[in-house]
Amino acid sequence: MPPPRSQARTVPPGPAAGVLRGVLEPVVAAAGFELDALDVRATGRRQTVRLVVDSDTGAGLDDIAKVSRAASEALDRQEHLVGGSYTLEVTSPGVDRPLTTPRHWRRAHLRLVAVRPHEGAPFTGRVGPAGDESVTLLVDGTLRDVRYADVAYAAVEVEFAPPPQAEIAVLDPDAGSDDDGNAGEGSG
Repeated sequence: MPPPRSQARTVPPGPAAGVLRGVLEPVVAAAGFELDALDVRATGRRQTVRLVVDSDTGAGLDDIAKVSRAASEALDRQEHLVGGSYTLEVTSPGVDRPLTTPRHWRRAHLRLVAVRPHEGAPFTGRVGPAGDESVTLLVDGTLRDVRYADVAYAAVEVEFAPPPQAEIAVLDPDAGSDDDGNAGEGSG
């Protein structure tokens, strides 16, 4: 009978995961990002360390490479934390990342989001100002204050066109004249 195939398993959170976060979080912060998620999975004898990094301005490919190099150096200096060979994956959050913290909502400013509340029917709205306890959404033309505690699940919806200017004007009146695409025209 052949030996069982190696299955990927998540390394349970514990002292090692906490120590690993303690090593990597300052490295990510020094590069100008936040460590949004840390996932360590074992596949056979090899570990996969996955870092999800983010910032208010996002993370481009050059940024991801910079963080990857710095994290790799830190892991190499602390190789006992991973326990052998590993694969490092550094990525930015995908569009399907659930909005779970106030900073996620702030970074989704003016984006369309699908919301499933703990009670009531699901709805879609455009994100306005986000505070520490709640966010203002434009839902069917009406501003609605939504407490984070009332949200079971929320995620950004993919849009293939810019948001309507009328919605931007309601949610961010100061941005209305700056985003018309005509800045700098007429000089020459």
